[in-house]
Amino acid sequence: MRSGRLFRDGVATFALLGILSLLASKLNNRPEPVQTGEFYVIDGDTLSANGERLRLKGIDAPEYRQPCRRDGADWACGEEARKALVTIVKTGRPECRGGERDRYGRLLVTCVVGDVDINAALVRTGMALSYGGYAAEERIARQAKLGVWAGDFERPADYRREERGKQSAAGGPMKGLIDYISQSIGWGSHGE
Repeated sequence: MRSGRLFRDGVATFALLGILSLLASKLNNRPEPVQTGEFYVIDGDTLSANGERLRLKGIDAPEYRQPCRRDGADWACGEEARKALVTIVKTGRPECRGGERDRYGRLLVTCVVGDVDINAALVRTGMALSYGGYAAEERIARQAKLGVWAGDFERPADYRREERGKQSAAGGPMKGLIDYISQSIGWGSHGE
């Protein structure tokens, strides 16, 4: 009798685990949210739609106020990156999809307009760097000396880190704490 109960309990446990496994796989296979419509371009790798910030996945564009150097002179590469994204977004009806969020709560998305992968296009034209994706596109831009690759530039992540350091030093420890809290809840930096 005892061995029968153990067998029954074992079968019930495996059945329950099987059902939980099926449920977990169904939840993991749900379609990613898709956003279409009007987008506001914040900077070269961040959009806004319906009050939500969307971060273009796999790329890192120069910050809006970030300068670069080309032919011995400064140029506003951050502003140009934003303009490049505005131009692409205006060419059609963009569709952005993604399910993950970054540490600032922004939805990480890959966007297309027609057959054009917007994320890839920004990297391929040198207006953004590969950040975990689009390495082939970055090689193309680098070899052709397009965008930021036409001169000297600071990686956007390094630029943001320096700017945070300058702001913290200028405002003392309290300012640094406020900046840290602001960035943690998504009010701060547009990058990363």
